[in-house]
Amino acid sequence: MYKVYAIKSMVRNYIYVGLTADLDERIRRHNSGREITTRAYRPFELMYWEEQPTREDARKREKYFKSGVGKEFLKKLK
Repeated sequence: MYKVYAIKSMVRNYIYVGLTADLDERIRRHNSGREITTRAYRPFELMYWEEQPTREDARKREKYFKSGVGKEFLKKLK
C-alpha cells in the first residue's frame, strides 16, 4: 500500500504533497531537514493522507492534489 499525503508548514504558508510507502519515516525526513525541497519550510504537521493500493494509483492522486482543484481542497482543510 502507498500513502498520498499533504503536510503543512507550521511557520509559513506552504503545503507539500507527496507519496510514500512509509509515512512516519517520510514525515521524519521532512522535519529533520533531510529533504531539500521542504527544508526551508519546516517544521511540518500532517494535514491529510489516504491509502492507495498501487504506486500508479498513488501517483494519480498525488497529481490531483498538486493541481489547482486539489490544492483548493487541501486549503479548505487548514
